Amino acid sequence: MTHHGEDVPTYRTIRVTEQDDPVAAFSDEEAWRAREAYPEILGAGGPVFGQAREREEGGWEVIGVGAGTPQDARDGLATTFRRLASAAGDAGDEAGRAACTAAAERLDWERVDELTVLGDRYRVVRGEQFLRTGPEGPEPPRPSDPDPAAPGEAHRVPSRTKGFVIDPAVGTGMSEGMLKLDLLEFVRAPGTVPADVRGDARRAARTHPGGVLLPVEFMIAEWHQGRWRPHTAARGTPQGARDALTMWLRVRAPVTLKLDEAQRDAYERAANLLDERPANDLEIEGGAGRFKVVRVERLVRVGPDGPEGPRPSDFDPDPPVEVHARRLREQGLLRDEEGGQGDGEDGAGLRSAEMRDFTQLIAKEQARRGRGRGGRP
Repeated sequence: MTHHGEDVPTYRTIRVTEQDDPVAAFSDEEAWRAREAYPEILGAGGPVFGQAREREEGGWEVIGVGAGTPQDARDGLATTFRRLASAAGDAGDEAGRAACTAAAERLDWERVDELTVLGDRYRVVRGEQFLRTGPEGPEPPRPSDPDPAAPGEAHRVPSRTKGFVIDPAVGTGMSEGMLKLDLLEFVRAPGTVPADVRGDARRAARTHPGGVLLPVEFMIAEWHQGRWRPHTAARGTPQGARDALTMWLRVRAPVTLKLDEAQRDAYERAANLLDERPANDLEIEGGAGRFKVVRVERLVRVGPDGPEGPRPSDFDPDPPVEVHARRLREQGLLRDEEGGQGDGEDGAGLRSAEMRDFTQLIAKEQARRGRGRGGRP
C-alpha cells in the first residue's frame, strides 16, 4: 500500500509487505483486533526526544530515545560524544578524540540540535506518544509483546530502541501501516492544547509528512478524577512499567505524598502483590489509588531531510549545562570551591529529613531486590 500514490518520495510512502514470520503475522493480527477493541487514539502525555545518527546506507540509527525535553536529549548527545572521544583516545586517534570533545563542549554551551562530527550527521529527534483506548480503558500489553524479565529485573533487558533504524522504506504489516496512517493524520482538537502547539503540529504534517513507528513501550496510567492519565514515563517492557510503579509505591510515594505508617504499609502491600503476581492492573486497598499498565505507540515524523527535530513550542526550560552553571554562580547560588550557599536552617532541616527518609527507603528497596535475586542485601 502506498499512501500518496506511486510517484512520490520514499519518506511519504507507507510500504506494506507480507509478514512471512509467524510471530510477526500473529502480531499483525493482534494489532487488527486492537483496532476494534480500542478504536480511539489519544495522545499519551508529551513528546519524547532522543538522538540519532545518519547512516551511509540510508535511514537514521537511534542512539537513544526517552528524554523529556530537547535539552535532556542534547545532554545525552554530549555524553555520546564524550564516549566516542574516550574510545578514539584509547585507539590512538587524537584527531577523532579532539573532534568529539569539541562537539561535546559545544553542546555544553549551545542549544544545538544537529552536528556533523567526523563526517557523520547527528540529530536530536522528536517522537510523539499515543495510546489506544476503548470502553474498558487504555489498551494493555498484548500477548505478543516481549516481557522476559522477572519482577525487579526489567532494567537488565536490552533496549529494543537503541540501534533501531528510522527508515520509511522498510516494509510493515497491514495493521501497522494503517496505524501509522492514523497517527500521521492525528492532530489534537482546537482548545485541547495551546494554539502554538497545535500550529506546530499542523506545520509538521506538511514539513514531515512521513513517519516511522519506534518499538512499542509501556507506561503506568493512573485513574484520576474520572479519567486515566500518565503516571510514569514509558519503559521498554510491561515489567519495566511494573517495576517503575513498585519503586514509586515503596520509595517515592511515602516521601512525596507524606504518607503515615498505615498508608505506607498499604502501599508496600500493593507493591508486594504486584511482584508476587505480575498483572496489568493494580488497586491500593481502601481506594487510595488505581493503576494500569498501558501500551504506548511512538511515532517519529520524517521529512525530506530525515527525522523531525524539536518544535518551537516544545517545553524546553533548561539552558545548556555550562550556561546554567554560570548563571547560578552569578546569582551566588553555586561556588566553584567546596561548600555552598545555605537556605536557612528550617528549610535545610526539612529537606535533610526528607532526604534521610528517601535514602533509607532506597536502601531498603535495594536490599529487598538483592534478596529477591538470591544475593546478599
